[in-house]
Amino acid sequence: MSEVEKRISELKFELPSVPKPVAAYVPAVQVGNLVFISGQGVTFENKLLMQGHIGKELTVEDGYKAAQICGLNALAVLKQKIGDLDKVKRIVKVLGWVNSAPGFDKQHLVINGFSELMEKIFGECGRHARSAVSANELPNSTPVEVEMIVEVGV
Repeated sequence: MSEVEKRISELKFELPSVPKPVAAYVPAVQVGNLVFISGQGVTFENKLLMQGHIGKELTVEDGYKAAQICGLNALAVLKQKIGDLDKVKRIVKVLGWVNSAPGFDKQHLVINGFSELMEKIFGECGRHARSAVSANELPNSTPVEVEMIVEVGV
């Protein structure tokens, strides 16, 4: 087990199986030392765990947890692509989409679930540039979707 996976376990999380794509795309593409992870939703073992809009059916706290689940799915995809999460040099960029109720403006607090988890797992290398934006609908009514770009050792 890698050092990164030990930290994930110490935080009382586990990496799920890699989610199956829900459309015509691949989960990850590597170009040189950058890995681009496709948007990951709120699934565990290919089952959607939450549905709805943050600020209506779901709270900011629900969204925060949803963003953490997205993060674990993204790391599962990354591990499948590079073989060992200890190869991660830096989480470079994150884009988080929040399925937002009209008037909801706390997307940044929702996506903190992802960002704070990456920092707990990777330390300073988990801190990243980020955008947290609203969507009026996301596929399958998932409340959060997150994609990321990661620098890895080659």
